[in-house]
Amino acid sequence: MRSRALLALIFFAALTVALPLLGLAAAGYPVAAHAGFPPRTAFVAHAPFAWDAFIVLSLPACGALALLWSALARARPAPRRSPAWRFPAWGWIGVALLAAGWILAWTEGLVPPGWRRHAFTPLWLGYILAMNGLVHRRAGASPLTQRTGLFLALFPASAAFWWLFEYLNQFVNNWYYTGIEASGDWDYFLQASLPYSTVLPAMLSTWAWLRQFPRLEAMALPPLRAPRHGGWLAFVAGAAGLAGIGIWPDALYPMLWLAPLLVLLGLAQLVLGESLLGPLGARDWRPLLQPALAALACGFLWELWNYGSLAKWHYSIPYAAGFHLFEMPLLGYAGYLPFGIECALVTDLVARLVEHRALWPLDRASDE
Repeated sequence: MRSRALLALIFFAALTVALPLLGLAAAGYPVAAHAGFPPRTAFVAHAPFAWDAFIVLSLPACGALALLWSALARARPAPRRSPAWRFPAWGWIGVALLAAGWILAWTEGLVPPGWRRHAFTPLWLGYILAMNGLVHRRAGASPLTQRTGLFLALFPASAAFWWLFEYLNQFVNNWYYTGIEASGDWDYFLQASLPYSTVLPAMLSTWAWLRQFPRLEAMALPPLRAPRHGGWLAFVAGAAGLAGIGIWPDALYPMLWLAPLLVLLGLAQLVLGESLLGPLGARDWRPLLQPALAALACGFLWELWNYGSLAKWHYSIPYAAGFHLFEMPLLGYAGYLPFGIECALVTDLVARLVEHRALWPLDRASDE
C-alpha cells in the first residue's frame, strides 16, 4: 500500500507539472515563461462578464447543490449524546491564536507591516487547533490527537500540494497577490510555503468537525458504482484538461480545479485498485459530500480573512467575474467543491504512506 501511494503521489505531481507544458509545446507556444520556480502571477485582464457564459458555468454548481440537498433530505439522523468531554486547553490556545491573528491581519498600525504580512499563518494555525478542540469536546478524540502522524505529515504535503495550484495558475492567471515583500525567490518561497502548509490540516479538521452533525453523518443517496474502465476515462479526461489549460485559458480555466480531481480519481483506481470514493457503491456518500462541504466552509473563511489582510490575493476570472463576496466572484466558490474532494484524495494517499491504511473512516470509533 505504501509504495503504491507514493507512486500515485509522484505520478500526480509529475503529470500536473508536465502536461500543461506538453500542451503548450504541442500547440507551438513557448514554454520557458512557465518553467521557472517559484511561480509568480501578475494581474492579467480576461474576457468581461457575460450572462450566457455565467449561466452555463452555473449549471454544474447548481447540480452539485441539488445533489447535496437531496442527500440531506434523505438523511435519517440518529440522536447524538451531549458532549461528555471538556474543551481542551490546547483548543483555547488555538482560539487565542485565531483571535490575535485576525486582529493583527486586519488592523493597520498595530504592529509593523512585516509582522502583519505574516498574520495569516498563525490565524489558520489557531483555527486548526480550535476546530480540533471542538471535535475533541464532542467525540473525545480528533485528527490531532488520534491520527497525529498523519496530521503532522499533512503540513509539508499541503505546501507541496498548493504549490502545484500556484504553478497551474500561471497558465490561466485567475488570481494574483499584492502586499508581499520578498528579497528574492527563496524568500518568497519560504514566506508563501508557511500559509500553504495549513490548507490540508484545516480541511481535515473541518471535515472531522462536520462529522459531529448527525444529519451530515446520515446523508444517503442511491449507490453509484464506477463504470468499467472508469479509472482510465477519468485519467484521460483529466490529462486532456491539464494539457489544454494553457492553450485555451479563458475557455478551460475551470479545468484548474476539475482536471487534477479527475487525474487523482484515475490514479487511485489504476495504481491503488481502489478509491476513497469506493463507499459510494454502498450508498455511503460521506467521503464525497463531506470534504466538498468542508472546503466550502474553509473557502468562505479563506476569503473572509483575506479580505482585510495586507498581503492578500485578488481574482481576475473570465466571463464570471461578478457578484463578489469579499474578493471572490460568487460563482468562484463553486471551485471549492471539487477542491475539497482533491484534498481528501491527497490526504488519503498521505495516510496510506504514513499510516499504512486508508483515510476513511476518519476515526475508528465512530464507524466500528
